[in-house]
Amino acid sequence: MLNDIIRKHALKNRKQYGSTNPKSIIGKVIADFPEAKADMGKTMQDAARICGEVNALDDAALEAELSEYTFEEKKQEEKGLELPNAQEGKVITRFPPEPSGYPHVGHAKAIFLNREVANAYKGKMLLRFDDTNPEKEKPEYVDAIKDGFAWLGVKWDGEETYTSDCMEDFYSYAKKLIEAGKAYVCDCSSENVKKSRETGVACACRSLSAEENLQRWEGMLGSKYGAGEAILRYKLDLQAENTAMRDPTLFRIMLFAHYRQGERYRVWPSYDFAAPIMDSTEGVTHAMRTKEYELRNPLYFAVLEDLGLRKPELIEYARLAIKNAPISKRYITPLVKEGKVGGWDDPRLPTLRGLRRRGILPEAIKNFVLSFGISKVESEPGWEKLLNENRKLLDKEANHYFFVPNPVKLVVEGAESREVELKLHPQKEGVRKYRVGETFFVPGNELEGMQEGEVFRLKDLYNVEVTSKGEGEARAKYAGDELTKGKKLQWVSEPNECEVLKVGDLLKDGKYNPESLVAEKGYCEKAVLELKKGTLIQFERYGFCRLDSLEPLRFIYTC
Repeated sequence: MLNDIIRKHALKNRKQYGSTNPKSIIGKVIADFPEAKADMGKTMQDAARICGEVNALDDAALEAELSEYTFEEKKQEEKGLELPNAQEGKVITRFPPEPSGYPHVGHAKAIFLNREVANAYKGKMLLRFDDTNPEKEKPEYVDAIKDGFAWLGVKWDGEETYTSDCMEDFYSYAKKLIEAGKAYVCDCSSENVKKSRETGVACACRSLSAEENLQRWEGMLGSKYGAGEAILRYKLDLQAENTAMRDPTLFRIMLFAHYRQGERYRVWPSYDFAAPIMDSTEGVTHAMRTKEYELRNPLYFAVLEDLGLRKPELIEYARLAIKNAPISKRYITPLVKEGKVGGWDDPRLPTLRGLRRRGILPEAIKNFVLSFGISKVESEPGWEKLLNENRKLLDKEANHYFFVPNPVKLVVEGAESREVELKLHPQKEGVRKYRVGETFFVPGNELEGMQEGEVFRLKDLYNVEVTSKGEGEARAKYAGDELTKGKKLQWVSEPNECEVLKVGDLLKDGKYNPESLVAEKGYCEKAVLELKKGTLIQFERYGFCRLDSLEPLRFIYTC
């Protein structure tokens, strides 16, 4: 029974990817037959033997065997997108990025979650740029976020909004808290503020009257204080167990020109102050954010309570990161500056631009991120889960071509010149046509282990028998057109040079991996010269690739 299960999955894997191996199928084998784990040594041994047998099958035999099996697609357990206290047609969510960097796969999760939840309740999703840090924010990041939306195929409802456009409102709300004795201007040093929060001992500023604090507030808005010389603090509970409630900062002085507001403002609200006000006043009913903010939820609601504003529902979910792929700009920026990656679109990065350049489809990203649902369970999957989603989609659409790595010249004696038609895709219309003679180029690594007299097939062409091998060249003789068991080698008839960039983990043990991007050189068939930059294809018996450049001819290995 176990061998039958192994063969079933080996056949399907060979059909999908041109060849199969034990590592590609063992997970599915164990899922169907858990008892196989009892002796993994023997299971892997059997899998290796059966994969070898399946790889030796010709296409007709493969199709014949596959027809004897049925494959039931197991539905992935649906992750809930339910919301508390949600009414159909009235749900409003929002995606509130800070435009201080390029969007990444974690942002994609937030975008898709907010959009899908809103759709589920026939509601709306807003886009708001939380841009109250003039030191870090730039128009290029605003454009990058909008471009990310467009590429992902997601639309927001209405016009996008900008938190910085509401500065006068924030000042009015701040004044209201000061007048109510719930906020005070603190001119203590940052070290003393930190010490006060750690020890729970109030500084002298905390006991000042509302009138004096209003004067100090006007001094902050004017020119009495410089950057770092005064902050507006929320008067809560300095001895609260939750340190987020120990008189946090509401406003600080930042003397940087703002990309949108210029030098109009010098006092800027913290995220903890601006976010709840914007959510409330923009009509957001369900504010979704990562669970790292969970301890700040009481602060969120305290601001709304003290200002008499409507309170949205807060929904937490786990952040998403990809193992060994840095997401934070503080990690990526040095890599860019030092030239260790080629920019924010480097295919090793989980930025949307990097994923796009690598050839990851938006639908694959959607399926990947939504598979985690609204869950607080932390996840840091490797690339494989996302790449598997991508393979499923590309397998149906990507046209097929040949790429020959480490090419060796092969001269076939007795081969007549002929015109051949090769299918662009096994299940689609379309062909590429070639006139071939006696000269070919085949993968040197595969030819290396063959013996004189051994017969193999030039894929989708005819059989040849090895007659001699030399340095960089081999000779063979034509051995008939009939399909036979044995190796199949991809080939090209002209030496069109190209390279494929193979992507690995950017980090290894938390450090930069200099071997994370390797160029494999070889020849590809001339039909690829007619493709447009960005086209996704399958190099048969090699993998899915994206055309990255025509001059020089370069592909990026996708999956």
